[in-house]
Amino acid sequence: MRLNQRMFSLVFLLFLAGCYYDAYVMPDNPEITTDVSFSKDIIPIFNQSCNSSGCHNMGGTAPDLTPTNAYNALKSGNYINTSSPENSELYQWMNGQRSLPMPLSGPNQNYNAYVLAWIKQGALNN
Repeated sequence: MRLNQRMFSLVFLLFLAGCYYDAYVMPDNPEITTDVSFSKDIIPIFNQSCNSSGCHNMGGTAPDLTPTNAYNALKSGNYINTSSPENSELYQWMNGQRSLPMPLSGPNQNYNAYVLAWIKQGALNN
């Protein structure tokens, strides 16, 4: 009986020793050096990743990121901070600084880089 307890204890300790937690470190965003257009660069990101059924579409979770409503929803909802782009709520949600990264399928560093560059360039409705 004692042998079984010792074996169980040994196996349990080996199991615990094999468990570890690696903190997820977000890779750096690629640097975007070209002008970013809201209609040509940002809206396609939202169309592909954000405004699908049940997510950030009309009648879904705020903000509404459909092409006709996205800009006004982001501006009026204070999701954009042009004086401190990295602190913009939109950018923080996308890169996982506010709980789960959006979209739920995981962060896309290229998308994050374009959104951050757009905000740094003044978040124009162009």
